Amino acid sequence: MWTQQKSFAPHDTGTLYLVPTPIGNLADMTFRAVETLRSVDLIAAEDTRNTQKLLNHFEIATKQISFHEHNTQARIPELLAKLQAGASIAQVSDAGMPSISDPGKELVAAAVTAGIPVVPLPGANAATTALIASGLAPQPFMFYGFLPRKASEQRAALEALADQEQTILFYESPYRLAKTLTAMAEAFGPERQAVLARELTKKFEEFDRGSLAELATWAAENARGEFVVMVAPAAPQAPVRSTVPLADQVAARVATGEKPTAAIKAVAKANGLKKQDVYNAYHGLEEEDRDL
Repeated sequence: MWTQQKSFAPHDTGTLYLVPTPIGNLADMTFRAVETLRSVDLIAAEDTRNTQKLLNHFEIATKQISFHEHNTQARIPELLAKLQAGASIAQVSDAGMPSISDPGKELVAAAVTAGIPVVPLPGANAATTALIASGLAPQPFMFYGFLPRKASEQRAALEALADQEQTILFYESPYRLAKTLTAMAEAFGPERQAVLARELTKKFEEFDRGSLAELATWAAENARGEFVVMVAPAAPQAPVRSTVPLADQVAARVATGEKPTAAIKAVAKANGLKKQDVYNAYHGLEEEDRDL
């Protein structure tokens, strides 16, 4: 069903604000984020103790309510009722963007379904902050987040990602980093290049670059702090050339109504050939050249 949200038009409900918080350096808090936290009626926080330190630093007196992965289903009806009654709520995680490998997505979905405006604020995000300084291709990229913890599920996930021709971003804890990098080396190949970023925006910010095998060895003794793991794209796969004659491949496409020019282009791309080579094969020019 088509819907439209005009975030700042008058409405009868409150607004759910998604407010990013610093990932390490408190100076990265935006003026708008501070003002939003001051102006809302309630802050839904992943950890109220952690968020209170932030609120104290910026002299924000807004009341908090806990909203984390263990009480999501119980809290959503309560928060929706407040929003529908006209209260505005800011949702925050411990660090970075709400919903990105953090609580938030369920509340957002419920608010959208209920017709309550959801307003995102821009701000700190560990994945993209790490990516732009990684030295790897910044686009296209895929953000995966945390891999499954169960070994068999993690292996299946990595095998499914092995041929991705884009930089892949993961989050990982220091306790599982070495084991995860070893699994990546097995799935992606030990020589695939990768970059580890830790302590982003803090005094001991660090980037470690090398092959997956090298980084796995390093991590076994040196993993401290939360990590963004960035894996370089897979090398482009060479097209698998069909055993069906080129002329027959083009003819089959033309028989379905495709124009010869488009068919020749598609067959050339599928077989990793120049269009002229396919054109010659389709029109029998190769045979004539051999006769000459």
